[in-house]
Parts: sequence; structure tokens; C-alpha cells
Amino acid sequence: MQPEALRDILREYATRLPQPLALRGDTRRYTYAQLLAEVERRETLLRAEPEGVLALGLDNGPEALLWDLAALFSGRPCLTLPPFFSPQQRTHCLEQCHAALAVIDRDYADELTAAGFHAEGPFWRRTVSGPAALPGGTAKITYTSGTTGQPKGVCLGATALLQVAHELEIASRATAPAHYLAVLPMAVLLENLGVYAALLAGACVTLLPQRQMGIQGASGVDWPKLLATLVLSGAQSLILVPQLLLGLVTAIEQGHLSAAQFRFVAVGGARVSPDLLARAARVGLPVFEGYGLSECASVVCLNRPGTNRPGSVGQPLPHVQVRLAEDGEVEVSGSALLGYLGEAPFTGRWWPTGDVGEFDADGYLHLKGRKKHQFITSFGRNVNPDWVEAELTQRGVIAQAFVHGEGLPGNLALVWPLDPQCDLQTLADAVAGANAALPDYARIRAWHRLTTPFSSADGLLTSNGRLRREAILARYQGTLRELENEVRP
Repeated sequence: MQPEALRDILREYATRLPQPLALRGDTRRYTYAQLLAEVERRETLLRAEPEGVLALGLDNGPEALLWDLAALFSGRPCLTLPPFFSPQQRTHCLEQCHAALAVIDRDYADELTAAGFHAEGPFWRRTVSGPAALPGGTAKITYTSGTTGQPKGVCLGATALLQVAHELEIASRATAPAHYLAVLPMAVLLENLGVYAALLAGACVTLLPQRQMGIQGASGVDWPKLLATLVLSGAQSLILVPQLLLGLVTAIEQGHLSAAQFRFVAVGGARVSPDLLARAARVGLPVFEGYGLSECASVVCLNRPGTNRPGSVGQPLPHVQVRLAEDGEVEVSGSALLGYLGEAPFTGRWWPTGDVGEFDADGYLHLKGRKKHQFITSFGRNVNPDWVEAELTQRGVIAQAFVHGEGLPGNLALVWPLDPQCDLQTLADAVAGANAALPDYARIRAWHRLTTPFSSADGLLTSNGRLRREAILARYQGTLRELENEVRP
């Protein structure tokens, strides 16, 4: 699907559905006709600007969608800035993309001014040396969650993005959801495409500021606010990460809201426990787990009504092919990225995902874990523990650190001080100092002081001093379980 095909669908809805709402914000509402008119007005503004990337950094709301679609229709590459990135990461994204034009919340005025931007009309502008060297056909640049301090820009084409949105719309079509609530930030590719899918279906999209819904950063949730939003919005479909699904299921179990209003709840971004899926089924919540990654334009596999096998991530969507390498690594063809920003274009056929899995006899994919050390939190954020451990150990207080957060709402750490006589407050201050330099999804939420350091003699270090992660997890499973209780709601 091309952007013009999406425009044609919106135009058809504007003619055929002139009154029903297409988009709701906290104060403004748009029919499909009004939506298309507002998008095309912004498209005209963008077409009058010199070529280059548009940096989009808006909280959820109508403006975020209107400018996003305007960039898509104008053929202008759009950089989406996640709100949970640190200032340093946002600066890195802007610099790497050579962004000279931006539509960004004024909360970031100081950052933008420091980066050389000035406000002018609806835009922030600055002079750059020249356009970034993007792969041909780049429509969107979405940065990974930042497995290191320097997140990588994934360049994707419009056809790949809209194909995924089209498949998501088909997947939910049998349940006919008429009201879609965007819970995740629009800057998250999965949510971006979920909104596109809702528009393709002619549904009403509700986009509210994250804090108004009770979402704070990458992992903070004010549950009374979020539950009230779910009820008042009349949401029938939404996309959640596992931690948010846990809260929703718990609230339904406790009678705070009914599962009856929901028709299609997709969950992805990280592993979902079988127990949570079973609880969702018991309360009648229609949950469909999926799997994907930014490098493959988000969703690759998805459980769907009629083809739902809990414990799997579903069967591959029709537009992709999925196979397993000899070592079990999942490889995907059919929707790969154009390339990483600043690197050579990707010209291969199969993209190695870094995930290990297996297919059952009916073609459902079951994931077994990450091929490397990187873990994914229950909020769907990718974290490389080496990065966080470096922040902890490079401040002159902590000599050794082990970080763990797979499937958890907050990261855990085991630490050993440089000075064995170090007091707990000094260690706490060192952890706090490291956290201050990290984006919130990478911060340590609970930690434990070791009684002895890791060593090669006890099998917890390699001969050259590297952590033996599986051995540490096995040795300290009881301690880590106690820390998990501190970060779970």
C-alpha cells in the first residue's frame, strides 16, 4: 500500500461517513472530512519547505497524528522522537538525522535552543550543513529503545509501514472495533501503526496526552487515571505491553471495570507469561499476542480471532516469510528495513532478529529468548545490560555490577563496591548518580549489595573477567526474586 492509497481511503470515509468521528483529543474532535482537511493543510506547509527530515516530538494528541500523516503524504522523511529518551539521546537523534525542521512540544524549548533551533510559526528551524544520507525511499526514522547510550535509527519505507497497518486492520476486522484508544506513545512504531490500522478500518481514534491518561515516562503508571480513561473513552481495541496488560487484567479481576467493552486487545513488545494470558482468558478479555521488531516494520507474527494459540506469538502475517536458522534464530523476509541511519543500505533478503524460537506443527511461532545478552523489559524497552553496568561501575564507587530486567517492570542490580568498607548510603548515591545519566527505562529500580565479589574461582566470571550471566542468574535466583517483589506492582 502506498500513501496515496491511504489518502483515498480517508477521502472515501470523508464522503461516506461525513458525521462519525475519526479522531478525538482532550479538547478537539474531527470527522474524517475534517481530519483529511487538516492533514492536507499541514502537507501544504511541508511541501513549501526545503527537502529534509521532519523531526516530530509531540505528546499523544491530534497534532501528533495530523503532522505524522502530513509528512507521510508529502513524502518527507519523519523522525519520531520517543518521549522516554534522555536529552542526550534526543540530541543524538536530531544530529544524526541532520534535522533542520521540527514540530516538537515547547516543553523541550531549552534543548532545542541549545541544539541551534529557533521557533518560527508552527516549526522549529535551524541551519544544518546538509541533508542526512538516508536510504532511498525512507518515510520514517524510528529509533530503537536504545540498547546502548546511542540508539540506532531504523529507516523504513512507506509501503512496508502501510502493509503492516493493513494486515493489522484485517486481523481485527472480525471483531469490528469502532473505538481505538492509543495507550502507548505515538512515537512507538507499534502504536503508530495501530493508529493507521484503526483509520483504515474507519474507526474513531482517541489520542490523549500520556500524563492525562496516567502514563509517565517509559514505566510509570497512575492506574486510577488509566482505568478511568479506558472506561470514559469507550475503547474497544488497544495495543498494550505486558506490564499494562497485567494491570488491566488485575483491574478486571477486582471488578473495577468490565472486559465486555473490549473486542481486540493486542499485546507485544516483550514476552507475555502464560499465566497472565490464562488470567485474561478467565475474565473474558480478548487478548492476542504478537511479535515484531522495528527493523521489520514492527509486527511480524500475530494471534488472531479463530487462529489464537496462547503461549505462541501467532502465525506470520501474510506479507512476510519467517524461517529459523540452524541455531534457531528467527529470520524474517518481506518487510525489512531500508537500512540503519549512517550505515550502508540493507540489501539482503533475510533479516536476523536476534531471537531464538521454534514453530509448532501448525505454524505458530514460539519464542525461546534472546540470542545475546540484551533483554526486553515488561514495558517493551530494549536494554543492553553492559551499557547500564558501565554507568554503575565507572563512577569510582562500584567495582562490579550485574543488571537484570528481562520481562520485569524495573531493572535489578547486584553490586559489589570498590571499597569493601563502603556504606550503603554511598552505594545508594552511586546508583542514583548512574540513574540520573540514564533514560528511565534503563534505570535501576532495586539493587542488592553482594557479600562477596564475582570471581572466576566461583564460576561467575570468565577467565578474562567477563560476567557469566546464566551462572549469576542461577546462583542469585533467590535474591533476584526478592528484588522483583520490590518493583512489581
